[in-house]
Amino acid sequence: MASTTARPHTGTAKVGRRHPLVATAMVLPLAIALAVIFGGVDAVVTQASSVAGTLGR
Repeated sequence: MASTTARPHTGTAKVGRRHPLVATAMVLPLAIALAVIFGGVDAVVTQASSVAGTLGR
């Protein structure tokens, strides 16, 4: 009988990059939730209206 050398299992994770749309789909719900919780929506609306007013001049 031949002896075999056992190798430790290092996992099967793929090394590479994920598609930008997949990354966006993963991050967007958390970003929206944080904006709603911390009142970031009002800040974005205020900034957008300020920029729109500046561009309209």
